[in-house]
Amino acid sequence: MGRAILSPFLLLSNSPPRLSSSLRSLAGFRREYLRSSRLIRRNARCFTGFRCHCSVSLSEPAAPESSSSSVKKRIVSGVQPTGSIHLGNYLGAIKNWIALQNTYETLFFIVDLHAITLPYETQQLLRSTRETAAIYLACGVDTSKASVFVQSHVRAHVELMWLLSSATPIGWLNRMIQFKEKSRKAGDENVGVALLTYPVLMASDILLYQSDFVPVGEDQKQHLELTREIAERINYLYGGRRWKKLGGRGGAIFKVPEPLIPPAGARVMSLTDGLAKMSKSAPSDQSRINLLDSKDVIANKIKRCKTDSFSGLEFDNPERPECNNLLSVYQLISGKTKEEVKQECQDMNWGMFKPLLTDALIDHLHPIQVRYGEIISDSAYLDKVLEEGATKAAEIADATLNNAYQAMGFLRRR
Repeated sequence: MGRAILSPFLLLSNSPPRLSSSLRSLAGFRREYLRSSRLIRRNARCFTGFRCHCSVSLSEPAAPESSSSSVKKRIVSGVQPTGSIHLGNYLGAIKNWIALQNTYETLFFIVDLHAITLPYETQQLLRSTRETAAIYLACGVDTSKASVFVQSHVRAHVELMWLLSSATPIGWLNRMIQFKEKSRKAGDENVGVALLTYPVLMASDILLYQSDFVPVGEDQKQHLELTREIAERINYLYGGRRWKKLGGRGGAIFKVPEPLIPPAGARVMSLTDGLAKMSKSAPSDQSRINLLDSKDVIANKIKRCKTDSFSGLEFDNPERPECNNLLSVYQLISGKTKEEVKQECQDMNWGMFKPLLTDALIDHLHPIQVRYGEIISDSAYLDKVLEEGATKAAEIADATLNNAYQAMGFLRRR
């Protein structure tokens, strides 16, 4: 996705959204909407002041609500098919999916529509979409437990985006930090409207599946706040009694999602700058470990990565961002606890630690690379996985889209 959408994964409910007591009337909708609007506008003005509205951790995901049925909650997430999938994408999102698919109904998609907001190569997009899907499977996404699909294969994403766009004030989008940064770098003549409006598509990706919680990285929190505000606005304008008068069930059209910040791995940093996030869009490939990098390339990148001149190794020293990043990567790759890594590495120098980290990375990524080679060479298998995944996702998304069309007053085809 160069950007990871939703960074990571959205926890969604299978059941229709239920109204809280404050949303059982239009007055309740208005109070809730105005309260949320004030909160989100304040956060948009002061992004660094954002505070998470939930205390759920990815290492201990929220258990499904007790119910007489055995219906699982649902998770959905995606990554853009631009550039190579790198260690940040893997540790920040994909690796976490593997454990979650055992407990939740899971849908993972390749957000190809988000990949065209900046100039791109058409053949590269086609190739990268397939490669990204193959990497999902190679990393351990199990098609007996999870659905894997391509975003553009489920038309409801684009249709709902248009409906949401009609109620999204342009001022909300003008405040988005990523748009300001990227448009300034690219220049007005090279920036399409999609770069401004893609956060609405992101909101569509989330709201289509009635998200309960949205795991997000640090750079996506503002986008989630926009999604929350859009959901509140649509619910207020078209939900409740107004929807019921049109023949709908009434109540909230969309569930308002809560943010879920991963406690570890949410923000893997660059190998050349410990203060910058590892990114596909960084000009130097030296800044990242790609999942398909060879052993020699990995060894060379770690050997040349930026370090410091302090003695010993330590976590959480603000003067040593590169040290903290490399130790965190080793912790996540090795499966050890932070305390175990601290005890093992605190007396090491860089000459001792870099080979240790290199070996851990090569050992961890080798099975993924072998499995990837098998999957990408079997086109029929990969096509079948994506087709079946899109069919399952479309059934869920279409139900939400039809509710939105009905609540907004559209005459539906019989």
